[in-house]
Amino acid sequence: MYKPAVGHGILLGFIVMSMTLRADADIEQWRVSEPIQADVVKVKNFKGLSLHLYQSNGEPYSTLTHLAKRMQQACRPLSFAMNAGMFQHDYSAVGLYVENSQQLHALNTATQGFGNFLIQPNGVLAWNDHDVRLQTTAEYAKSTFQARYATQSGPMLVTQGQINSNFLKDASSYKIRNGVGLKNQQLYFVISNEPVTFYQFATFFKEALKIEDALYLDGSLSSAYIPALNRFDAWRRLGPMLAYGEFKSCHK
Repeated sequence: MYKPAVGHGILLGFIVMSMTLRADADIEQWRVSEPIQADVVKVKNFKGLSLHLYQSNGEPYSTLTHLAKRMQQACRPLSFAMNAGMFQHDYSAVGLYVENSQQLHALNTATQGFGNFLIQPNGVLAWNDHDVRLQTTAEYAKSTFQARYATQSGPMLVTQGQINSNFLKDASSYKIRNGVGLKNQQLYFVISNEPVTFYQFATFFKEALKIEDALYLDGSLSSAYIPALNRFDAWRRLGPMLAYGEFKSCHK
């Protein structure tokens, strides 16, 4: 079992390059170099986790650094952020999108068409202050879960411990990719630091992190803001974004 510690160590067969120093932290971050190069953020407390798309003036945030600036101004310093699923040319979500209990886009139940989003099965990440769901779209459509936040993306990387059967071991499509997995009611957000295939990325969730359900968020546009790992991706314009930040006392 993974236990945070100071310095270097071996974790589930791969090398831990850096991590948080508090074992009881609500958020932990570390960098790995094997079997793929990636940054990993584990979130235990969902009260600080949120989705963001539009500012109060109706304009999209567009970049992670702009979101970080706005959250800092709201006395909520950003510990972590990542793109949160696929979006249209106007930055609106392709699938289900719920922000602060308000549904801005309905569940997309299409099963055929062009693009990664429609590789089956796709899925939904949804949570409130106390609970979380990571399910296929078909499963989520049957649920009565009261989500405060939800984002739909695709394809599922791993479902009930099985790597998506549409992924080929010898695939030639290599991209920087990011995704999220659920284990023991804790979320693991991962972004690769090198181009990887779908199969390699899914295998990392299943074998290195021992996660049975994981969802692909995107590739090529994959971005993350992780100050603890000195990562500040800001060169890509994005639609929905995930963010973790706790409210602090501050003087405006």
